[in-house]
Amino acid sequence: MPEVLEFSDVVVRRSSRDIVDHLSWTVRDDERWVILGPNGAGKTTLLQLADTLMHPTSGIVRILGEQLGRSDVFELRPRIGFASTAMARQVPPEETVLNVVMTAAYSVLGRWREDYDDIDERRALRVLAEWHLDHLADRTFGTLSDGEQKRVQIARAVMTDPELLLLDEPSASLDLGAREELLALLSGYAQAPTTPAMIMVTHHVEEIPVGFTHVLLLRDGQAVASGPLAGTLTSDNLTETFGMPIVLTEADGRFAARAAA
Repeated sequence: MPEVLEFSDVVVRRSSRDIVDHLSWTVRDDERWVILGPNGAGKTTLLQLADTLMHPTSGIVRILGEQLGRSDVFELRPRIGFASTAMARQVPPEETVLNVVMTAAYSVLGRWREDYDDIDERRALRVLAEWHLDHLADRTFGTLSDGEQKRVQIARAVMTDPELLLLDEPSASLDLGAREELLALLSGYAQAPTTPAMIMVTHHVEEIPVGFTHVLLLRDGQAVASGPLAGTLTSDNLTETFGMPIVLTEADGRFAARAAA
């Protein structure tokens, strides 16, 4: 079980505030992690560090065996899949769904002058089919619903067979049907034996897909608790994380949380 991500005493400081506060954390290649915490806890910052988009103020970040700051990030980035709403905003709305996914091969967000082989198109079409998007291949990205756009972003992220997959709030803003469709697809993907290590940020325990194995609970840039879901995602730990009494329930591998009466 090789380590694909390792944070050692990591600090990210902005305007005299520690967004990440002396965090140590390890992710192995057979683990699927969810990061939970209130707004401003540092969740998205962790993903930006893991995707080489940000460097720590102090401490050491190792990604896929390479130390951030001592490695070529342009060689690392193609080995990492990343999907986020912020990235979706950068996709040209007139780009076709097929091109949005296929351009991941060159790490660009719009078709320009790149040369693609037939194998690239076949691979993109296969990934679209796996995420139930093949019927949208010729549609333009800007005409898709929020749920379809989020699935296209994930399909793009897995197009290059990454060694680490990062998902920033993939089900945020979706209606119930779109959310459940996406979570079902993520559950199937998470449980496949060839799936890479995964890290997903969310605000809600209801959005944790079946098949995820570990949780990191963050508050004010510090880890309240981290480890396997079964012993770490508890009412007590959620209460400490969110600063209010929380009751957690679980059924058939799915979770729900509410404020204690």
